[in-house]
Amino acid sequence: MIRGEGFRDNNHDIRHAPPTRRTRQVMIEFGHGTHVGLRRLRNEDTYYADALLGLFLVADGMGGHQHGEVASAMVRDTVVDLVTRGHGLVEAVQGAGERLLAHTRESRKMLPMGTTIAALRVTGDGYEVAWVGDSRIYRWKAEMEQISHDHSLVQALVESGQLDTTQASKHPQRNVLTQALGVTAAEQLHIGMARGRLEAGMAFVLCTDGLTESVSDGAVARTIARTDLASQECVDQLLLSALDGGGDDNITVIMVRYT
Repeated sequence: MIRGEGFRDNNHDIRHAPPTRRTRQVMIEFGHGTHVGLRRLRNEDTYYADALLGLFLVADGMGGHQHGEVASAMVRDTVVDLVTRGHGLVEAVQGAGERLLAHTRESRKMLPMGTTIAALRVTGDGYEVAWVGDSRIYRWKAEMEQISHDHSLVQALVESGQLDTTQASKHPQRNVLTQALGVTAAEQLHIGMARGRLEAGMAFVLCTDGLTESVSDGAVARTIARTDLASQECVDQLLLSALDGGGDDNITVIMVRYT
């Protein structure tokens, strides 16, 4: 049986993971952390990591003032609640988006508020991931692969052939989203998803764009490939690398490793 506890965070420090967890023959080790960055006064990111529930997620709130914090925390808590009550991951993300939309409609004076989400659920020897927005999910299996798909304007331009990946990384509108919980209407919301089978040596990284804006995919891959480092050490290194790279945004990272 996996034993663990949930971590939910809007704070600006680096938190440390509990000891290695075991489920059957698979060892689960994870690390997690968040940082406000060097340019922001408030951390609108949040995350959750719970080995017992097999649920890991990051969310990047938006809306200004405290609204981004409220949006990401509300979505986090709703997803955790629905998954705990037996709902599937995609259904939980859908429900969280609907709850956030209802919340924003309660007051006409309330500023728009929304959030991205990138979530991983582990059940038995399988996994599923779901995402909305540009928070990312990477999988490591001999090499690193981005298994999420950015819901962003520049990604749409890349797919249509109007931009290449180098141009996209420097585009002034690279942070414009085409999908976000609390902003996109429920009937228009597209939740990305993927499923697979867990294998020994596989690892996942979930992160907000505060990491990917400051650290290249190659540098992320080199860090998570280091089996001489524990998952928490890898996360700490990624956070430090993002700060060294400018730290222009809030930064949140979770790494989950299977051995």
